[in-house]
Formats: sequence, structure tokens, C-alpha cells
Amino acid sequence: MKTKILLPVVIVAAIAALIFGYAQMSKEQAADAEADQPIAAASRVQHAANGKTIITLTLKTQQLIGLQTATLPATTLPPEMKAYGRVLDPAPLVALDNDVVAARAALQASQPEYKRLKKLNAQDNASLHTLETAEAQMKHDQGALNTAEAQLVAASGKAVLEEPPDFFQSLAKQETVLVRLDLPAGELPVETPTAAQLTVPGIQQPVAANFVGCAATTDPQEQGVGFIFLVANAPPALTPGLAVTGFLQLPGELLHGVVVPDDAVVRSDERAWVYVQTSGTDFARREIALDHPAPGGWFVTNDVAPGDKVVVTGAETLLSEERKSQIKLED
Repeated sequence: MKTKILLPVVIVAAIAALIFGYAQMSKEQAADAEADQPIAAASRVQHAANGKTIITLTLKTQQLIGLQTATLPATTLPPEMKAYGRVLDPAPLVALDNDVVAARAALQASQPEYKRLKKLNAQDNASLHTLETAEAQMKHDQGALNTAEAQLVAASGKAVLEEPPDFFQSLAKQETVLVRLDLPAGELPVETPTAAQLTVPGIQQPVAANFVGCAATTDPQEQGVGFIFLVANAPPALTPGLAVTGFLQLPGELLHGVVVPDDAVVRSDERAWVYVQTSGTDFARREIALDHPAPGGWFVTNDVAPGDKVVVTGAETLLSEERKSQIKLED
């Protein structure tokens, strides 16, 4: 009798143990599954309805990272056209100038001699043959001068003939350099440039160049209008043959914008950005175009305006914070 009663009790206990074990196993599996879920990094980043990225930092956090801003003042810039060119080699130019100087000196000697003999011939004190020989020499010297000047003009423009004698000495010493800039084929300026800003590899700030004159020849590669510019007190980086990009400054209505400091610009995804402070704790990332170099930074007309505060110290930290918000840890 006791055996019959004990058997059902054992069966019930076994079933209860199985149910309890299954429940515990389910809880453990659920906990493991939850632990395996991707962990989102702590984020201070939000995305506004207009697609702008907003980063919120408390004042204490701003102090900890040393964040600093600068207010953008209103700035104007003359109309510009982008051109491409190179630094001219001074050696051929100096040699051509020496040819001009020599030919001019020869002509200055032969002209008075011809005039003297012409007067003597009129007085029957010089033979016709002597006069004709002097005239031939004078014409030869005049032709040599014309040729030398034409070669110099073809190499560096007509305006160089009006430069003072020490101009080519400064070129030889590379104290000043000549730069030729050419517009792409088909592009024509409304008016003659007044100056140019050069973007030079290895130099952060644009280099100012003064307009000398129009080029007398066409560049075989660009096939556009060419101009010659002079850089005084040239930096060592402006070596002969160096390729440069120039922005021709033209007369006309001024462009209105701001100069964004170099320290405010961060680069990501092959584009340029700045962070603008929109409130005491909010910063918005905005894309800008680096089309117009300016002293200390870039002249910008898009997405930033006078009075905006841009981050000049800590911009890279903001970009890192934004990237961190996109990180998800996975197995």
C-alpha cells in the first residue's frame, strides 16, 4: 500500500523539478541574450529635423575640454576668378634682359656715330662708303634690340620693359618672383585683374601678388588668357617651376561674407566643416566651401554669417564626440 502511494508522489516531484529547471534555464538564456545586445556609446548628439547635427555640452564639459569660440565679423572680398599657373624661371628672363641691355648699348653707340658721319659727309669730310657702313651698323643694332625686346616680352609680358634696372637683379636673387596664371579655356574676365592671392603648397596663408601685365603668349596646356604677377619678398617655397593656384581679384561689386579661421575648420569625408555655437550648450556642425583663401583662414559666404560663434579650440573634440555616438560594440 505504501509503495503505491509513494510512486505518484515521486513522479509529481520529478515533474516539478523539471519545470523548475526549465524555468531557470529560460531566465539564464534571456539574460544572456540581453547581454549580447549591442551597447550604444553614451551620446550627446542629436539630429535636428532639418538634418543638422547638434552636439550638447554642459558648461562644465566645455571648460574641461578647453573649448573656445570666435565671433565672425562681416568681411568683403573683391570678385575673383580661379586660375592655374607656375612660378617663372628667372634665369632665362635675366639672360634675355642682358641681351636687351647689350643691344640697347650698341644702338646708343652706333646712332651718334651715324649722325656724326652723316654731318661730315654733307661737308665732304667723310666718304659715302663710311657713312653707309655706319648706317648699316646702326640698323643692325636697332634690329638686334627689337628682337631682344620681343623675346623678353614673349617670355614675361610687355610690362617688364618698363621695370627699373634693378628689377631683374632682384629676380636673379629670387627676392622677387614672377608668377604666370592662366584661366581655363573659354573663361574671360570682365575686366583686367588688379591683384591675385596664391595658394602655395607648404604655405598655410595665401601669398599676395601684384598685377604686372597680360601674358603675350598662350599656355599650351590651359589654352586660356594668361596674366603675369609679381610677388615681392617672395617666400623660399616659391621656387621656379612650382605649380600654384591663384585667385584673380577683379574690379567690381564686392562679395559679402566672413573669414573663417583656419583653427575652426575640421575635415571629414573629404569635406570641410565648422561647429557653430547656437546656444550656451548647443553646437551645430555646418559644411563650408574652401574656395576663397584669405589671410588667417577662408572667405566663406555659405551657412555661416557675421555674428556667428565658431569653435576655434575643441572642434576636433566635437567631431570625435559625434563619431563616438555612431559606435556600437558587437561580438
